[in-house]
Amino acid sequence: MKRREFITLFGGAAVAWPIGARAQQPAMPVIGFLDTRSVETTREQVAAFKRGLAETGFIEDRNVAIEYRWADNQTDRLTALASDLVRQRIAVIVAPGPPSALAAKAATTKIPIVFTVGEDPVGLGLVASLARPGGNLTGINWFGTEVTGKRLELLRELVPAAARVVLLVQPSNVNITELTVRNVETAARAIGVQVQVLNADTSREIDAAFATFDRERPDALFVGSSGFFNARRVQLAQWATYYRVPATYSDRLYVEAGGLMSYGTSLIEAYREVGTYTGRILKGASPADLPVLQATKFELVINHQTARMLGLIVPPSLLATAEEVIE
Repeated sequence: MKRREFITLFGGAAVAWPIGARAQQPAMPVIGFLDTRSVETTREQVAAFKRGLAETGFIEDRNVAIEYRWADNQTDRLTALASDLVRQRIAVIVAPGPPSALAAKAATTKIPIVFTVGEDPVGLGLVASLARPGGNLTGINWFGTEVTGKRLELLRELVPAAARVVLLVQPSNVNITELTVRNVETAARAIGVQVQVLNADTSREIDAAFATFDRERPDALFVGSSGFFNARRVQLAQWATYYRVPATYSDRLYVEAGGLMSYGTSLIEAYREVGTYTGRILKGASPADLPVLQATKFELVINHQTARMLGLIVPPSLLATAEEVIE
């Protein structure tokens, strides 16, 4: 229930709370939310973040404010957006993805930063170690690249005749792209699959990549982990359906958008954990002492309806191990 201010009328005179007493009320803390994508493509993740924040007792516009900064998939804007947040009265900066986390880190060494990344945060230079980050950053590591080999194996199990696989990556996301290409090519050699790498940094380049399918006719598609690709998941799923190419993705949100299958950790759960860490920092915890949390649960999600449309029979072994089968 909200606190109400009462004005008592006594003898025709109005007696109100003294101005000084009102001024002593604690200021509402402000969270800065810095994201490479747009508000339209991150609603599920932001909702999960707010759920985690609520678990620690913080509700937006009730006892905490959030300043959102969206780069709209233009990573070159992140530096200016991060600097703008630092100039505000920000208590914590939330930075999903390596580009946002690195931009926030470059902008401040004092304001706590909570990130979520699929890559090794030590290798990215975000923290000194997972157990003791040591600076003003901590967060969640959801293993976006370490499971690429397993993802390719699951795709081959679903499409055993696949001999030529297109790997779609985002070249501007250098660290994750290099790891993804290396890991997929290593896994492909082990199972005798040929890999063709295609690049896309924009929506038009995604269209152009799929346009090559008319002449190349790949047997399957492996979509690399990328915040930009996640934001364009409907476009990717629709093109894969149009060209009737079985595709694997890094997160269940693609499958919910019509994609065939995904394997990896839950991004929704990662964002919830970011919310709880943000709440703990608002309560006084130091990011230097909060260990980077690593995902421990991996989920296979299959869209059975898409599989049937592609003429695929999902093996019972995959159906049995799937976290969810969308009918």
